[in-house]
Amino acid sequence: MRPFFIFLPFMFPALAMAGPVLSPAEIVAQAPEGAWRSVASDRLLVMRLGNGARVVIELAPEFSPVHVANVVRLARAHAWDDGAIIRVQDNYVVQWRVKDEAAPLPSGFVSNPPAEYERPLSGLDYRPFGYPDPYAPKVGIAAGWPVGSDGTKIWPAQCFGTVGVGRDMPPDTGDGRELYVVNGEAPRQLDRNLAVVGRVLVGMESLGALQRGAGALGFYADAHQNVAIRSVTLAADLPQAVRPKIQVMRTDSPAFEAYLAARAARHDRFFVRPAQGVALCNAPIPSRETR
Repeated sequence: MRPFFIFLPFMFPALAMAGPVLSPAEIVAQAPEGAWRSVASDRLLVMRLGNGARVVIELAPEFSPVHVANVVRLARAHAWDDGAIIRVQDNYVVQWRVKDEAAPLPSGFVSNPPAEYERPLSGLDYRPFGYPDPYAPKVGIAAGWPVGSDGTKIWPAQCFGTVGVGRDMPPDTGDGRELYVVNGEAPRQLDRNLAVVGRVLVGMESLGALQRGAGALGFYADAHQNVAIRSVTLAADLPQAVRPKIQVMRTDSPAFEAYLAARAARHDRFFVRPAQGVALCNAPIPSRETR
C-alpha cells in the first residue's frame, strides 16, 4: 500500500510540459480514457423530483450490503415514487422518505439490518491518503471511496454528496426507507455512526439549492413545503436508451495521483502559497456523465 502523494511527472506527461501548471480541473479534463471506469447500471439510482430535477446516485454495496439491498428492493417496489424530501438543513443534510412508511415491505426486505458502519480492511484495495486527518488514525481510498481506517477496519467518510440511512436512536440502524445526503461541510463526526449506501454523482446542485426547512433540524414545518419525488428507479430497470452513463475516475490511475497532488499543493497562477496538504473530503473523486 503506497500513499497517493508521491507524484512523478512522467506518470502524467501533461504536468511535465513547459508552461503553466495545470489546475485540478484541468487535470481532470485532460485525463485519458483509461483513467475512467464506467459505473454499472445496477449500481445507479435515478431520482426525479417533482420540480424536474434529476439526481443520480452510485450505490456502495462494499460497505453496507444489507442496507443497499434494501434500497434496491424499495426502488424496484416504487416505494419512493410520490414520496418527498422532508428536511433540508443548511450546511448539513437533505433527507427524504418513501411515500407510505406503513405500506407492506417488499419481499426479502430486512427490517432490522446490522450496524453496517465499518467493515474489515481485508478484501478491498486500500491505499493510504498521505495526509493527516482529525477523525481517523488513517485515511485513504478503498474501492474508489474515501474512507477512514484504524489499520484493521475501514469505514466510508461522510463527505459532501455522501448518501446515508436515517435512523432513530441506537440500537436502531435504519432500514433504508429514509435516506439523506450531506449538503455542506463534511460532518465527519457521523463516520461509523450511520450506514453509508452511496454518493450523488449527478444533481447535487439541485439538492443544494432547495429551500431550507424552518422547523427543528431543518425539517419542513408545513408538509406542503415538502419537495415531491416523482420516482426513484434502479438504472438497470430503465430502457437502455435512457440509462445514465456515468464514469468515475480510477483512483489507481496516474491522472488521479496528479489530481490529488494538485489539490494538495496548488501551483496554478491564482495561488500564492500552496497548502501542502488536503483533507480527505476536500479531494472528491471526479466523475462525469457521458453520452
